[in-house]
Amino acid sequence: MTTDFTEELASRLIRYCKIDSQSDPDSPASPSTAIQLDMQRLLMAELEDIGATEITLTDYGTLLATLPSTAGDDAPTLGLLAHVDTAPQFAAAGVKPLLHKSYNGGDISFPDAPELTLSPENSPYLASKQGHDILTASGTTLLGADDKAGVAIIMTAARHLLANPQIKHGKIRLAFTPDEEIGRGVHPDLPRDLAADFAYTFDGGALGNIEYESFSADGAKVHIEGVSIHPGTAHGTLVNALHLAAKLLTLLPSSHSTPDTSQGREGFLMATDLTGNAANATLTFILRDFELAGLATKGALLQSAVNTIALTEPRARLSCEITPQYRNMRYWLENDMTPVTLAHAAARAIGLSPTSAPIRGGTDGSRLTELGVPCPNIFTGMQELHGPLEWISVQDMAVATEMCLKLTELAARPKETTPLPSPPNAISP
Repeated sequence: MTTDFTEELASRLIRYCKIDSQSDPDSPASPSTAIQLDMQRLLMAELEDIGATEITLTDYGTLLATLPSTAGDDAPTLGLLAHVDTAPQFAAAGVKPLLHKSYNGGDISFPDAPELTLSPENSPYLASKQGHDILTASGTTLLGADDKAGVAIIMTAARHLLANPQIKHGKIRLAFTPDEEIGRGVHPDLPRDLAADFAYTFDGGALGNIEYESFSADGAKVHIEGVSIHPGTAHGTLVNALHLAAKLLTLLPSSHSTPDTSQGREGFLMATDLTGNAANATLTFILRDFELAGLATKGALLQSAVNTIALTEPRARLSCEITPQYRNMRYWLENDMTPVTLAHAAARAIGLSPTSAPIRGGTDGSRLTELGVPCPNIFTGMQELHGPLEWISVQDMAVATEMCLKLTELAARPKETTPLPSPPNAISP
């Protein structure tokens, strides 16, 4: 790299991670939590300071901005995206980011949770980062590098481009979305408001990972209405909704894969929440598979299990509602691999060996691609996500920033230019 971005990246990520911006899957609002707008307002001020234009906070909570073209009007418009919310699965308020300078290769401890240890034995990727500057939280919260690392990378690249107008690039549209962690990051109006020919999310893991195949995802809610009565006179009358919920969970493992028993291209069905009482209970599930047929099978298995429980207790009322969330972005990207090819070329240009393994998750790019804006996902370096062991290498973030800048350079080719050759390591359908 000709420019050292590490100090700026560390400063940005620490600043961003201190802001609580956790999303809430149970909120019907958009964005789901008002605190996400605290991040957006900070970013608005920073975008104004660096000279971005067309800075807009939409009524659905996405922050948009433009870097004007320095290469004329013939280049495609490129979108760069990251999400500002953090995962609701673990504590995210009061984050205390810690910078471990020049990591020595040993165990990393956490001052607020002495029982925790981040070890290269359990995190092989960490073993390759000796000498790097490692960012963690203090042990009682997640860090929030997912995806504030992506935000920091895009903001750093944008600041660099605006400060150096001699660098040739086409029009660049920035988008910082809320609610990605709860599957609602891409509002139906975003493709129109982004107005990009193609885009990239910076929301991936290890260096060199360029992802264009994701899970297809559905969500499900099972409602159980029991029969409530005073326990002292309950004989022959009480139907405990919590007991039926427990029976349902016990029934499922014999007929489906779970996240802890699946890997690679295997999908799963996972119970994520159980709320309620003896009278009424609600179970929340996520369904994941790389193929729509497999996703439908998992939905049918869940419905069959619910039907079985209902037959065992006809006095109870059970319902199962399955809702689409996002679809495998490969279904659309395989029809035009230009954005993926461009990303592979950018990675090779900065000395990386790119890979494109299926991602066992989804990004805003999954939904954005489905809505007509091709959007592969690019690495940031973040690891051990959604828990207290979350960490990231600042040097990895610097490489991702270099990747971002190289993408803007290669994307400045005129729209009629012949696409680059297909990338290596492409995924077969």
